[in-house]
Amino acid sequence: MVVIRLSRGGSRGAPFFNIVVADSRNRRDGRYIERLGFYNPVGKEGAENVRIAQDRLTFWISKGAQMSDTVAQLAKNAVKAAVAKASSASVAPAAAPVAA
Repeated sequence: MVVIRLSRGGSRGAPFFNIVVADSRNRRDGRYIERLGFYNPVGKEGAENVRIAQDRLTFWISKGAQMSDTVAQLAKNAVKAAVAKASSASVAPAAAPVAA
């Protein structure tokens, strides 16, 4: 079975996770099919801590890949953040014209 899960990287005390598509029989940090994004749980405030290629995620789900619980939660929160960011960008006030 093909699964979408986290693969740990980084160092002790500073974890970093890649979101990967892998065969369920492979080790957690072993061989994977495709890297879809990353998750940085100890990233700085205001920095991009999660990035997921949504088009590739939907592709793999359509092929029958199963997401782990953690990846499903990260994907859900990433979509919410993207929608909130897009709506706040479209609501921004227009700049006032400059008098010459």
